[in-house]
Amino acid sequence: MTKHTPEFLRKRASNLSLRSASMSSSFYSTPAPPMPTLLRTDDPASFTKPFCHFLTENPTVFHAVQYFKDALGDKGYSEMAPRDDWTGKIAPGGKYFVTRNGSSVVAFSVGKAYKPGNGVAIIAGHIDALTAKLKPVSDKPSRYGYVQLGVAPYGGALNATWWDRDLSVGGRVVVRDEQTGKTGVRLVKLDWPIAKVPTLAPHFGVGMMGNNNKETQAVPIIGLDNPDATAAETIGAAGSFISTQPPRLVKLIAKELGLKDPSAIVNWELELFDTNPATLLGMDREFISAGRIDDKLCSWAAMQGLLCSEDKDDDGVIRMVVLFDDEEIGSLLRQGARGNFLPSVIERSVEAMCAASGASFGPGVLGRTYASSFLVSADVTHAVNPNFAGEYLESHMPRLNVGVAICADSNGHMTTDSVSTAVLDRVASLRGCTNQVFMIRNDSRSGGTVGPTISSMLGVRSADCGLPQLSMHSVRATTGALDPGLGVKFFRAFLEEFERVDREWH
Repeated sequence: MTKHTPEFLRKRASNLSLRSASMSSSFYSTPAPPMPTLLRTDDPASFTKPFCHFLTENPTVFHAVQYFKDALGDKGYSEMAPRDDWTGKIAPGGKYFVTRNGSSVVAFSVGKAYKPGNGVAIIAGHIDALTAKLKPVSDKPSRYGYVQLGVAPYGGALNATWWDRDLSVGGRVVVRDEQTGKTGVRLVKLDWPIAKVPTLAPHFGVGMMGNNNKETQAVPIIGLDNPDATAAETIGAAGSFISTQPPRLVKLIAKELGLKDPSAIVNWELELFDTNPATLLGMDREFISAGRIDDKLCSWAAMQGLLCSEDKDDDGVIRMVVLFDDEEIGSLLRQGARGNFLPSVIERSVEAMCAASGASFGPGVLGRTYASSFLVSADVTHAVNPNFAGEYLESHMPRLNVGVAICADSNGHMTTDSVSTAVLDRVASLRGCTNQVFMIRNDSRSGGTVGPTISSMLGVRSADCGLPQLSMHSVRATTGALDPGLGVKFFRAFLEEFERVDREWH
């Protein structure tokens, strides 16, 4: 548990001041690489700029997964095709990744000394974020000279923080090549704001921070009518997908993809996103202000922790990071935590290595695997808000730029218990990490994570922990400038030290 002594906090602030001076104006003028060079140091500040770059350049879940695919490929991870037979393709010492739906990813490395029945050190998080998605028919009749866009909230989006934001559109587009007859998926994002949900001035006496109707009063405007047009613009054949979308938006997307004929667009899955880039704020630049921090923060840090982890000849476990889609809406779809994606990857990998080693595969080896495994459910948690300190428990107030918080809930919304807490505290002590603790008040409602679902599905020991943030579920949240790097440090420590810690138990 964190002891926030005055001496500790002064040291933290002093270190941050020194680090911020080294970044200064170059933070914005120098492009960041997609992933930092594999670091063998424990300097959290070195991860601040790459994380901000990731948030800004990958606004949708599809872009985020593609980013991780590229990063994993660059670091020697091989992509496994779900339709292929994995026999003979997975072996101790190897590194692999699998995706599902283009919106979830599992990445793992197999210890060189791995034997079937050994455990898996798992970090699981979610990579989706609150947004508003275009409806299947997003074209709307113009109203009073405005072109509007039909959207539907994903999770708790289109709340009061979304009003008057500069929004753009991105996601994936299904494209059919008429020459080859092949259909595929292309990613797209418009690099300037095209949409806004306008508020009503207070002069009208209508409160804008209350329960406004999301169907009729939170409709984005994306342009003005062409007053010279004699008839409504149409595009595409009657009954085609593009005929149900705003014509000018279809042309924009087609141009962005380099399509000569917009009719090549078969369908799309587009969403709104806040275009303002991730930025540092505070007198010492000690905060990160950005959209989509929940939960690209823990997801990015966990994956970076895997990519930074060092391999040793006596490593006997599988190190795994899985990032799911759909957590914000209940995880029920096939790419969500309630689907079979994670157990399928684990079981197929164990099966492939059983075949290679001549060991039998079945319930026995899988039972041993799960009994020897451990899950860290990584999701952002609540940093203490100084303006609402009374809403927190006095001894459960996570601070920014300190470290992850282990999260508990007596009603099972978190999967943490005394044993799993002891394991994570031991990991932290071995690597100089500082763990905090969070539990919500009895008169408040706890959120949920993927932890309970996965721990009950696999039967593995597990704990919930996450990096703190302010303004959860806002279109723009805040975390500490050092928190991405502190997350990398802790998640890397867990992946590297779990096997040692596990041996200490009897």
